[in-house]
Amino acid sequence: SIASADMDLNQLEAFLTAQTKKQGGITSDQAAVIAKFWKSHRTNIHESLINQSRWDNVLKNMNWRVDLKSQLRHVDQINTPVAIVEMEVGKKGQ
Repeated sequence: SIASADMDLNQLEAFLTAQTKKQGGITSDQAAVIAKFWKSHRTNIHESLINQSRWDNVLKNMNWRVDLKSQLRHVDQINTPVAIVEMEVGKKGQ
């Protein structure tokens, strides 16, 4: 929860306080150790989570256009814009 929310120090303190008050939660000593660990390693943990969730693909090219329909069976659909997007993805470094 701490890592996925990328908690700042105030959020961390509130979260750990709630965890110590919860039935079957953590002790205040455990909360202190978690807080110290998070303060020391927050940046590394956050970067690791971002790298794990990032796609290997990169956007190589993108084309788009907006079309307007000028003839249809139903008059209320005339001049309805339609966006067409074409994206080309590829592996990093290729």
